[in-house]
Amino acid sequence: MSANSTTLAAPESGEHQQGSINRRIVAIVFFNFIAYLTVGLPLAVIPGFVHGDLGYGTVVAGLAVSIQYLATLLSRAYAGNLCDLQGPKKSVTLGLTLVAASGLLAVVSSLFVPIGWLSLAWLFAGRLMLGAGESLVTTGTIAWGIGDVGARHTGKVISWNGMTTYGALALGAPVGVLLDARWGFASLGIVTTVMALAAFMLARRKAAVPTVKGARMPFRTVFRHMTPFGLCLALGSVGFGAITAFVTLYYASHGWDHAALALTSLGVSFVVARLLLADSIGRFGGYRVALCSFAVEAAGLALIWLAPTPTQALIGAAVTGFGFALVFPSLGMEAVKLVPQSNRGSALGAYALFLDLALGLTGPVAGVIASHAGYGSVFLFSAVAALGGLGLSQVLAARSRRTAVPAPAPTH
Repeated sequence: MSANSTTLAAPESGEHQQGSINRRIVAIVFFNFIAYLTVGLPLAVIPGFVHGDLGYGTVVAGLAVSIQYLATLLSRAYAGNLCDLQGPKKSVTLGLTLVAASGLLAVVSSLFVPIGWLSLAWLFAGRLMLGAGESLVTTGTIAWGIGDVGARHTGKVISWNGMTTYGALALGAPVGVLLDARWGFASLGIVTTVMALAAFMLARRKAAVPTVKGARMPFRTVFRHMTPFGLCLALGSVGFGAITAFVTLYYASHGWDHAALALTSLGVSFVVARLLLADSIGRFGGYRVALCSFAVEAAGLALIWLAPTPTQALIGAAVTGFGFALVFPSLGMEAVKLVPQSNRGSALGAYALFLDLALGLTGPVAGVIASHAGYGSVFLFSAVAALGGLGLSQVLAARSRRTAVPAPAPTH
């Protein structure tokens, strides 16, 4: 996920007085875990709710999942500015408030199922609110964590934040299916609201961190530097978006059960890859890791496309998650070399916009593909996109070797 564009001041001395670095980071990224747990709860339920209960087609079902990422995209700049002006704690607490409100809108949506268009409208409103809340929380937790443990631990904060993100998604999907099967769609909204409000109360009790604004180049200049890397990231993100939006319907089209396990497999393998390969980018370089990551991701998506059994599809989801895990940090490390140290936060923010954009567009585009060529074709399309990311990364690597810009590698 993205970092905000603030340079955060925190005393480097005495940082062990409050416990270990990891424990302090976890105490903050816990709020990101809660936010993404609420994101994960409806992931495997919404396509069936929109397609089955409300009677809309696959394009609308995909849009119902992906519209959340549009809100995340549009709120990135606001989240960064809020952290700059009022501090990351404010961003986190406001984000959790929006998440809680999105749960209430999901409950309202469930009450209007007989009036399909009205139920869908409330659902979309809740998804947009959840996306904005997600953006505020994840930007705020990264900034808050860096402010608490110091800028030299930036990489560790981002890594832990990413693990809580995908770990929560992996846990949330099957829990959401169980809640929906036992108590209905409204139960997802109720649980979302309760968890977000509880996290809000905990966040309010934590100490804020001081912030200082650093001199930065214009965002449009940073964005221009990030665009080639962001396009690679977008191509690599298509597979993740396709699995989250369509694996449930893909399983149903084959008569397979337990589609939520594919989402869990995706998230768990992502976290495992981050843990096992944490030092690989520093050892082998961002481009080499990115090329391997794209190849592994494409192989996983091809396994899903060709899967004759749910077991192979499950393995394909795991392979996809393992490959996708290092796409963001590997290319991000190379991307931020192109801007000064004071702009690295905003560079990561601009870079992450492409992730949001890809996830927002994948749902409806893949829905059109599915409606014409079947659900399996969605994963073929995603595999081709990953190969496109591999090719573009190779071009960027070759360009980097030619220019040979002498810049120090970032700490993450």
